[in-house]
Amino acid sequence: MNDYDKGMVNRRRVLGDAWVDKSIASSNSFNDEFQDLITRYAWNEIWGRPALGDKTRRLMVLSTLIGLKAYDEFVLHVRAALDGPDDSRLTPDDIKEVIMQAAIYCGLPAANHAMALATGVLREKGLLPAITSASDQNEA
Repeated sequence: MNDYDKGMVNRRRVLGDAWVDKSIASSNSFNDEFQDLITRYAWNEIWGRPALGDKTRRLMVLSTLIGLKAYDEFVLHVRAALDGPDDSRLTPDDIKEVIMQAAIYCGLPAANHAMALATGVLREKGLLPAITSASDQNEA
């Protein structure tokens, strides 16, 4: 198996088939080399390393994305972490702890926005109650 194929196995395991299929379907002559690069390097060379395991890497990625204020990627990885395989799946409490830690090390505005985004994903997945009143909207 070549580096791309090994990376694709990891990418599908971490992000899920639906997301990866969507990514591949949107590949074009402009971005296909980039997709190849991230699949070989990020998903093979980094996610394929055995030392930390997927759960630890998930926690690190979420924290890093908050620090970078890369909120679209943060939401993608929150969803993937909640839906991942049992041995690497994160709980809402795991995600909350990442955000709490990031509040101190990355700043309150970044963590506040991440908390609001994660809250939205948790509601979307039925892991938190839906907003029922205007006062509920202020909790995030």
